[in-house]
Amino acid sequence: MSQEKKLGFIGTGNMAGAIMGGIIKNEIFRPEEIIGADISPSGRDRVKNTYGISVTDNNREAAEQSEVLILSVKPQYYADTIAEIRDCISEAQLIITIAPGKTLAWLEEQFGKLVKIVRTMPNTPALVGEGMTAACANRYVTDREKEYALRILGSFGKVETVPEHLIDAVVAVSGSSPAYVFMLIEAMADAAVSGGMPRPQAYQFAAQAVFGSAKMVMETGKHPGELKDMVCSPAGTTIEAVRVLEERGFRSAVIEAMKACADVSANM
Repeated sequence: MSQEKKLGFIGTGNMAGAIMGGIIKNEIFRPEEIIGADISPSGRDRVKNTYGISVTDNNREAAEQSEVLILSVKPQYYADTIAEIRDCISEAQLIITIAPGKTLAWLEEQFGKLVKIVRTMPNTPALVGEGMTAACANRYVTDREKEYALRILGSFGKVETVPEHLIDAVVAVSGSSPAYVFMLIEAMADAAVSGGMPRPQAYQFAAQAVFGSAKMVMETGKHPGELKDMVCSPAGTTIEAVRVLEERGFRSAVIEAMKACADVSANM
């Protein structure tokens, strides 16, 4: 089948926009090689004006034109979307999904025929080229096609292949976790404002501290606990702050929140 576009999206929401931004910025695909389908005029206009891609209100049009098709609708719309496009998907096309809870077996059942599927879980830092994506593929995807999918997914951050049973854990530890981190930055900034710091400056200090700390974990290879201990001088300010966090159940709250997140993902 002759393809007019190399990459298509069904759904042009925040996650799709983040992926588009990373792909275009890193010149994996040019805007004219991308098409996005969405029933929402405002959603279509947003990605068209921001990224310069082609848009349509017809899901089948995007499916028929794309070599690689990313399904970026909300999980509750997957069944209806697949039912709409499945008869125009060919064995040559590669389908990439980003929906939590939708397993490879479920996806294959919905398509009802041989379809090459890569199931992924990216996150919104893809927008600034710092995404973290997990990927797993079904048995129809060749090694060469896996490499191609990973190159696309790696264009907006880091990507790793994982066994499918870990995807729900991935949702909790990276897919949803930017929200937890944003809450932490906001809380840190609020405290700094309470201490007299102007709010824009407070956000800068808090965000840079989080960014720098994450970079230390990634680049030093040291255990996070060891890095924490390096900051905690005897009878100092940091250990007192850590004591209060432990007293308030900081680590337990994070763990329980992530377990709840993974449970919801598994039952979508």
